[in-house]
Amino acid sequence: MSVDRPAALLGLRPERVCLIKPSSLGDVVHALPVLSALRVLWPEAHFSWVVNRGLRGLLDGHPDLDEVIPFDRSKAKLTPGGIASISRFLLDLRRRRFDLVVDLQGLLRSGVMAGASGAPIRVGLSDAREGAGYFTTHQVPTPGPESHAVDRLLKVAEAFGADISRPSFRAAIGPEDARWAREILSPLPRPVLALNVGARWLTKRWPPEHFAEVGRRAVEERGAGLVLVGAPEDRPLVDALKVGLGPIEALDLCGQTSLPRLAAVAEEVDVFLSNDTGPLHLAAATGTRVVGVYTCTSPARTGPYGVNAVAVTSCVWCAPSFVRTCPRLECMAELTPDRVWRAVEAQLDAGSPVPSCRVGEG
Repeated sequence: MSVDRPAALLGLRPERVCLIKPSSLGDVVHALPVLSALRVLWPEAHFSWVVNRGLRGLLDGHPDLDEVIPFDRSKAKLTPGGIASISRFLLDLRRRRFDLVVDLQGLLRSGVMAGASGAPIRVGLSDAREGAGYFTTHQVPTPGPESHAVDRLLKVAEAFGADISRPSFRAAIGPEDARWAREILSPLPRPVLALNVGARWLTKRWPPEHFAEVGRRAVEERGAGLVLVGAPEDRPLVDALKVGLGPIEALDLCGQTSLPRLAAVAEEVDVFLSNDTGPLHLAAATGTRVVGVYTCTSPARTGPYGVNAVAVTSCVWCAPSFVRTCPRLECMAELTPDRVWRAVEAQLDAGSPVPSCRVGEG
């Protein structure tokens, strides 16, 4: 059973540190400032990060990280082969002899990883779920439930004595990825608006025709170039967006970007418009200007983070509901393209006030 003794963490000087944050894309991005803050605190330490294999591209080559430990979640099943795979992974963690393991996920599987590591100091958050807290030696108290995910995770770095006053997001963008992004976007007129229409939850998917309306206004009123991004599974949504654009041309990169290349594209464009999903947070981490569309979730907790990030939220009676399916989807009609366009326009103007959900449709 873990105990709440964060004061005991001050003054530690570990040599081998492992951060456990396997998923998801947005959650891993939100944890990046923890790594950078601890690297400043312990510049000579060896840092490893356990991450789902499909997301390792986000961390490979990160300047503050020495090693990426990929976890193949697809093989982690309650079958003879799956159990053997999990056992090999956990034994490998133990062989690495970490001094300190930090569980930033706070779920059963990450807790088991922390416990199996055998590290003498295993730290997690006090609001860990699924019994993950039983595998830690120390728990760090978390702020209130409405605190942002980044601020919540940074409390762990602060517990060790790290300076968290200026959270640092460092994306692992290699020179080849940066060059590719510059070259592929170079034919587009400026400003360039990126549109990310996908999202895993149905209730997060602002309609493609709404995205198309915002894109049309950007082209007609600002002479903007458009680039469409998304995972391969977002193809039907991107195709619907292209239908909504009609004769307006857009650079279609759906399914064509690795995580580093997506980050490079985001860094290169002028504004990145997206639903509440991983690419939004990856774009915000690059420092580009972003606009997040929030229909059923709360930007207070998982909004795009940073001075260049804004969110436009639905004002329906049930928002934020945090439900994955909904028979009504009133928020999709209530959150109009006009309101989102005003936020995008303000970002294009780089500093104009951004209307909140309490501003009329006018």
